[in-house]
Amino acid sequence: MSQNDPASPGNLVPAHRMQRMTGRDPHEGHRAATPLELLFDLTFVIAFGLSAAQLAHLLAAGHVGAGIAGFVFTTFGVCWAWINFSWFASAYDTDDWVYRITTMLQMVGVIVLALGIPPVYSSIEHGEHVDNRVLVAGYVIMRIAMVFQWLRAAHDDPARRRTCLTYATAITVAQIGWVAAIFIHTSVATTLAIYAVLMLVEFLGPWVAETRKGRTPWHAHHIAERYSLVVIIALGEGVVGTVASLSAVVDEQGWTMDAALVALAGTALTFGMWWVYFVLPAAPILHAHKELAFGFGYGHIVIFGAIVATGAGLHTAAYYIEHQSTLDSAQTILTVAVPVAVYILAIFVMYTYLVRTIDAFHLLLLAGSGGVLVAAVLLASVGVTMSVCLLVVTLAPIVVVVGYEFIGHRHAADAIGAALSQEL
Repeated sequence: MSQNDPASPGNLVPAHRMQRMTGRDPHEGHRAATPLELLFDLTFVIAFGLSAAQLAHLLAAGHVGAGIAGFVFTTFGVCWAWINFSWFASAYDTDDWVYRITTMLQMVGVIVLALGIPPVYSSIEHGEHVDNRVLVAGYVIMRIAMVFQWLRAAHDDPARRRTCLTYATAITVAQIGWVAAIFIHTSVATTLAIYAVLMLVEFLGPWVAETRKGRTPWHAHHIAERYSLVVIIALGEGVVGTVASLSAVVDEQGWTMDAALVALAGTALTFGMWWVYFVLPAAPILHAHKELAFGFGYGHIVIFGAIVATGAGLHTAAYYIEHQSTLDSAQTILTVAVPVAVYILAIFVMYTYLVRTIDAFHLLLLAGSGGVLVAAVLLASVGVTMSVCLLVVTLAPIVVVVGYEFIGHRHAADAIGAALSQEL
């Protein structure tokens, strides 16, 4: 057996020696998420979980504005950290020992960032300046490692050196801004305005690099798979919220019909949201039209956030059932219904963005889902039990699933075919 044989022992058990970071082949066949990427994603389970728990706590305490502000800020930070790593990995993953160690440092940064989430919520809740010291410290750890990766790519990939250096420069400038923001003690509103400017800087860096300096060799099918895996991780918060609500019912009433309905509602809602996400296979469109990458990549921040917020809403329902919430029944249902509505709308907006056409049938599905969610809130307002109202909320994604399976899949096939054949 020769060493060039793919089945040779040397290829089956490779050494992770340092390699040149010259870029992956964007047309590589059967490109899939690596074990290292999956390990990296586990750190975001912690970050999403902490953010959802803090949001549920503030919502139940009646601090809705503070909860939403904290959630938007922390969700952006968590999602942005994941997005930057994932697109770089798609383009430049060498899986050598240097890349692995650098990824481990980024994982440390994510964990530190996650530990900084509760102080952010707490400071906003009490009307103080935003305490983001720990969160920014974790972010800086991640970004220093990311700058090193981009500089390494700039050294090893001369054809894309300007692109890589633009990324490294933009990240460095943004990090200087985030560190400086730690020392700005002003009102929450002013602080969040400053953060909005820094977020704009974070967006502009990749945009300038990819559109003005040259595109990095990311892999469309790999990217689509990576995003779908994080959707599944975020949906885990729906399972956590379901368990919290179910535990509250069981503690209050024992194993009753309400307990069974809560278990069914939470599980079916999570399952339905998972099903809805895959109404459109994004990979072939991204492969054919790489200019759509920015809308796809950044638009998912809303999708990820809506999923995590739905889990927080289910947890808020648990607070209500345990009589530990200041919200009434209708307000509690809104904490679940609103993020579900945002999620379904975001999915159809993403669909429309990718295929570049509006499907009238989707408007009908959106109206049906919206009507179901409104009905759930109205039922809660007239005293229908929480378990039944949650079950009605579950029907919102089911409306989309049924519509897609009976009619929408044919529309999707036609839309994808048209999108692949046109030039944007």
